[in-house]
Amino acid sequence: MSSRGLAMAPPAKNVVVYRNGDPFFPGRKVVVNQRRFLTFEAFLNEVTKSIHAPLAVRNLYTPRHGHRVAELGDLQDGCQYVAAGFEKFKRLDYLNRGRKELRGTRNSEGTSRWLFFPIFHSCRNTGSLHALGCFYCSVFRNGDLLSPPFPLLLSKSTPLQWDALLATLTKKADLRSGAVNKLCRLDGTQVSGGEELVNGHYYVAVGNEEYKKLPYFELLVPQDSACRTLWYVD
Repeated sequence: MSSRGLAMAPPAKNVVVYRNGDPFFPGRKVVVNQRRFLTFEAFLNEVTKSIHAPLAVRNLYTPRHGHRVAELGDLQDGCQYVAAGFEKFKRLDYLNRGRKELRGTRNSEGTSRWLFFPIFHSCRNTGSLHALGCFYCSVFRNGDLLSPPFPLLLSKSTPLQWDALLATLTKKADLRSGAVNKLCRLDGTQVSGGEELVNGHYYVAVGNEEYKKLPYFELLVPQDSACRTLWYVD
């Protein structure tokens, strides 16, 4: 390339990239250098390595509205983006680490909703949950190694209706196969009732398909984020 061509090359841009659906990932700074990355695909490959994505990154989105970025020239210096594979963009509050968007509201008839809780930065803080008469578990989506587990906070004082819990899991999991019909432990054994749920344990939401034994915990649970954002179901 001639010296004139080098002089005319666009200046490097600095962007921050988050992992799609991961509210705990702090983001990684990536330099967009069009002298180094001749194609958008080459840049996405670099992002895959930089954020340690479990599968190849194939799409970038704006964090607030989920607008897809189509090419290198669309990236803006100093801006933030969300990296995803082929899965759909997951709406979270990426720019404020440790918080998620509210999921629904209570109407005048008192319909149940999901309530927002902040992240507990230390596992010792889970004692506050016990004081509130609550316990939590984390749920993976069957066969999905792209989405982190979603936390589920339950009240000890309210009788747990299994059908109602499955309906709630159906809304939260949004499985490609449809409704959640069963909940399994990581070894594949099925949970038959709420009394079998153990505080702090991990489970897998499964539809009509067979349970898929995959390394959910090893690939989707960062070592430095053992404590979770919690949501309460009333």
